[in-house]
Amino acid sequence: MARRADFLAANRGIRVARPGFVLLVNPLSRADGSLRFGVTVTKKIGNAVARNRMKRRFRALLRELLPAHGIAGADHVLIGRENGVERDFALLRNELGQALSRAAAGKGDPPRKPGGKSGGKPGTRRGPPREPKPAYGR
Repeated sequence: MARRADFLAANRGIRVARPGFVLLVNPLSRADGSLRFGVTVTKKIGNAVARNRMKRRFRALLRELLPAHGIAGADHVLIGRENGVERDFALLRNELGQALSRAAAGKGDPPRKPGGKSGGKPGTRRGPPREPKPAYGR
């Protein structure tokens, strides 16, 4: 997968979170039954070397497990998490196998709340309104 629209479409599908990654599966994407996959790793994971290493590991896992355990006709996306770089490869393989079986059974995690971890837009605050600041020099 290379287009942003494909990644966004996968985000509307099944979501299975694991300690090293998040698996997104869009089961309705491919009528011909072919499998596709994509990998994304954000800059908060680390520098370019760490991100590329994580992407190489994820691609190797997906090439190994998707033909046997993937959902036919679906797009699969792996999103790297912070501790995914240090995790043992065999452990990642087991977690991906479990995540694929959960996705195949339709047992995804609940969807994320809008706004991410902070719960709102950056720069907005919660709570009661502040008192206006006094005007100095008048």
